[in-house]
Amino acid sequence: MAVCRKFRQTVNMLRILLLSVLAAVALTEPRYLEDLAIEERVIGGEIAKPHSWPWQISLQYQYGGKYRHYCGGTLIRPGWVMVAAHCVEISRIWSVALGDHDIYTHEGPEQYISVKDVYIHPNWNNNTGDGYDIALLHLSIDATLSSYVQVATLPSSGEILPYGHTCYLTGWGRTQTGGSLSAQLKQAYLPVVDYETCSHSDWWGSIMKETMICAGGTTHMSSCHGDSGSPLNCLFNGEYVVHGVNCFIASSGCNTYKKPTVFTRVSAYISWINHIISEK
Repeated sequence: MAVCRKFRQTVNMLRILLLSVLAAVALTEPRYLEDLAIEERVIGGEIAKPHSWPWQISLQYQYGGKYRHYCGGTLIRPGWVMVAAHCVEISRIWSVALGDHDIYTHEGPEQYISVKDVYIHPNWNNNTGDGYDIALLHLSIDATLSSYVQVATLPSSGEILPYGHTCYLTGWGRTQTGGSLSAQLKQAYLPVVDYETCSHSDWWGSIMKETMICAGGTTHMSSCHGDSGSPLNCLFNGEYVVHGVNCFIASSGCNTYKKPTVFTRVSAYISWINHIISEK
């Protein structure tokens, strides 16, 4: 009897220890990684928990009386969205969808707001490899902030992330090279590759500029067509900060070894962003 009692006590102690460990893991896990639908993988990514990236927007253009997803973007003020310049260099009737998850289904919390003005960086020359691939959209009305729609946190001016820093790309881009767009918002873990590495000749070489960020390139995760303009969300002091605007990928395919996704480095343009917004 004493042996059985001791055995039960040992089992109970192990059970308590296991529950304590699981609780600690749950508390330290970033809230945007909870409840992933891992059965649907997209270039190494996963379907995001609905509305877990509330600053992500879908940039849409009018075609045939309807609006279609074209690029991603980031809500940085209630009335302002940050996108890639190459997304809006063609004049179109633009609208943004905020609080969206499935871009083909109206789920209830979405807000659809037309774009009043487009401000492309003055040094943009229609070539993503030359940099300056950033633009701001002035919305016709301010977005209503809620648990579904929130303003992103931007980095300090000039801030540089180290090699391997934890970041996530989000977007509705194609599920594979030549594939179709994802209906639901997805996320992919893309650790930062520092400038020194990414500018090596067997990586991006001279195409890589110091005003850009590389992320990925050695994993099975990547952005793809339709993700342009979407944010690179990087973990810093317990919250996600938008450090990048999705810029370009390799012409050879969406997930090419040593050709990581390249983003416009937001911290290089904080002064320009603040200048444009303050003047309006």
